[in-house]
Amino acid sequence: MLLSGLTLEAIGQAISRDKSTISREVGRKGMDRFTYRACKAERHARKQKEKQGRTRKLDSNPRLKTIVLDKLKDKWSPMQIASILKTDYAGDMTMQISHEAIYSYVYVLPRGSLKKELLSGLRQERKYRRKRSKKGDAEEKRGKIADMLSIEERPAEVADRIIPGHWEGDLIMGKYKRTALGTLVERTTRSVILVHLTGKDAMSVRRAYAREMKTLPQQMKLSLTYDQGKEMSEHKQFTMDTNMQVYFAHPGSPWERGTNENTNGLIRQYFPKGTDFSKVSKREIKKVQQSLNNRPRKTLNWKTPQETFNKLVAINS
Repeated sequence: MLLSGLTLEAIGQAISRDKSTISREVGRKGMDRFTYRACKAERHARKQKEKQGRTRKLDSNPRLKTIVLDKLKDKWSPMQIASILKTDYAGDMTMQISHEAIYSYVYVLPRGSLKKELLSGLRQERKYRRKRSKKGDAEEKRGKIADMLSIEERPAEVADRIIPGHWEGDLIMGKYKRTALGTLVERTTRSVILVHLTGKDAMSVRRAYAREMKTLPQQMKLSLTYDQGKEMSEHKQFTMDTNMQVYFAHPGSPWERGTNENTNGLIRQYFPKGTDFSKVSKREIKKVQQSLNNRPRKTLNWKTPQETFNKLVAINS
């Protein structure tokens, strides 16, 4: 009928089909009325039917499905899950799955509490980007911290991540900015310490940070890079308490503490904006810390921060 020059509407009337149905058929796989071939269209249709009828790997393998869903609930990314399965089940293809297949499985789930829970661990979502203020404005608004050492004076070995023991720190603010959670991240191993705070004043922060740092081996506490928040105004006393030199990033320059900023995004998966940290126990905070330190990282060749940290401590002991 196409070769005869009939319109799509006329063809539809002849075979009792709507014009739009004929149009979709003729346009399969990039074809048109001049290049349409029935055999090519039939092969494509068969492939689509086979694909639709195929059982997803996670649905056909309950053991694999349980592991994958448990990891997703623990906020592991699909890529982290796929990589660890290759290591833990090397040679067993029935226990391996690509990260694309995991993403696909989650997104086709029907709406409900399970889908919502799994999606919450997949990625960070921001409704908008904040306008970045000028450095001068940020510095003027924040004020100077007495006797601070600039990040420009920090040894080159810190920037190069050659030697472990150099940390970055920050506060994650709680509801109405009345409460906060302290975050400390080691630059080489990506190890995380979450600090339970009774207050966000300088003395409370300094004491809480020093208490956490004193639990570390000496070789793993060399320096701390922080932003110019007033909560670190007692940095000189912190250095006396821990023997760690504090360096301050430039105002409005979060990329100078990139490891900490990225980690804060992961922490927000557990403590979203609006969390009242006065209602979060120290036990809950440490449970999240343990979860973060046991998630494999691509930058660590899919080792966990905990594994990497322990290995370096053993080497340098």
